Amino acid sequence: MMLLFFMHNSSYRGRFAPSPSGELHFGSLVAALGSYLDARHHHGQWFVRIEDIDPPREVAGASDAILNTLEQFGLLWDDEVVYQSQRHELYREQLEKLIAQGFCFGCDCTRKMIMQAGGLYQGHCRSKPMQQLTHPHSLRLRNQQGISQFEDRLLGAVSVGNDFAKEDFILKRKDGLYAYQLVVVLDDIDQGITDVVRGSDLLEVTTRQMSLYQQLSQPLARYLHLPLAITQSGQKLSKQNHAKALNLDERRTLLLEALSFLGQNISPQYQDFTLEQLLEYASKHWCINDIPKQAQLIT
Repeated sequence: MMLLFFMHNSSYRGRFAPSPSGELHFGSLVAALGSYLDARHHHGQWFVRIEDIDPPREVAGASDAILNTLEQFGLLWDDEVVYQSQRHELYREQLEKLIAQGFCFGCDCTRKMIMQAGGLYQGHCRSKPMQQLTHPHSLRLRNQQGISQFEDRLLGAVSVGNDFAKEDFILKRKDGLYAYQLVVVLDDIDQGITDVVRGSDLLEVTTRQMSLYQQLSQPLARYLHLPLAITQSGQKLSKQNHAKALNLDERRTLLLEALSFLGQNISPQYQDFTLEQLLEYASKHWCINDIPKQAQLIT
């Protein structure tokens, strides 16, 4: 498999796409800040998309809390906020096209069957007619690309195992919900996103998203994966691990800590800046070469 490089438009369009499964924490701030600074440094646009595609995982009021927190930190977005829950028609239409083109097939394999086969789907249902499927069943991409390598703006050449790269991954789940891999690609294409800056926990699945981009005959976005914030026990800071929400009374301190986490130069004059001035200065002096490539410990 050849190493893939990204097509990049001169007009930068970035995004921050949190899920409303809880309030933003320090790891979320790092991802949002890195995405924001990269966009502003390149005189580009920065959008916010709420990934509310999985209702069972959502927390009531989390979407509004996330947007309020971004505003409180001065991370102001361009254009209206996009909500995935309002875009089901787009997902349905594109999925129907994939089915019509023969790029998608039904699968009624159970999780237990897949785990017993080694944990990756082995193509058991690829040739099974739809009428022979039990219900409910998922829909999988007939993965003809199998991208296993790409060039990350920070990390350089990134590779994943060929078995993972070639797996026919799920586009619509058995419970009827659209899968993340489908909606994130369709939304990025629809919004014209040229650059994705996000945490390294999504490094591996980037290859799957790129495979879908190519299946749809779309130019690839560029990717920059930021270091993860981890605890003393080695766990990633996350809503699932009950990371504490950002304290809005400590915005300046937290913003400076996030800049330091990202390896950016912390000048003494920062102490006299307003949040707006701090972000403007940090955007102008943003340097990805100073970002650490490894996960960073948060005490």
